[in-house]
Amino acid sequence: MSGLAALLAGRAQPGIYRWRSGFDIADVRHAVDHAGWTFGYIDGLHAQTKSEFLREIGEALDFPDWYGQNFDALADCLTDVDDGDGTVLLWDGWGTLARQEPRAFSVALSVLGTRITGDRGGPFVVLLRGDGPDAPGVDSLD
Repeated sequence: MSGLAALLAGRAQPGIYRWRSGFDIADVRHAVDHAGWTFGYIDGLHAQTKSEFLREIGEALDFPDWYGQNFDALADCLTDVDDGDGTVLLWDGWGTLARQEPRAFSVALSVLGTRITGDRGGPFVVLLRGDGPDAPGVDSLD
């Protein structure tokens, strides 16, 4: 978990990363929780379309009932994420959405990236785990 540990310790910049870790979700959650960060998880099996992704991220980050499940509402809700020391969003199986709906995937990364560079809330990290197409501007955490 060295890449994740560096992020949680503030030795690496928040951002969107490809992560090839094989760690169990419970172990990742434990490490994130132990560091005082908030953990969210998206299972790509349940987020294969734009609408499924928007629903899943709302559940993963505990968005309010008024969340409209569109990209504008996602951007609004991301600014209000109660993240303690920071937030790690682990997105397993992201490649399906990236292949099936590349435009929606690109917009999702753009909106998530806006939260990362924004001035509200703590650090925000998105870990794209699993196989998928090239994602321009997304570095590897490994």
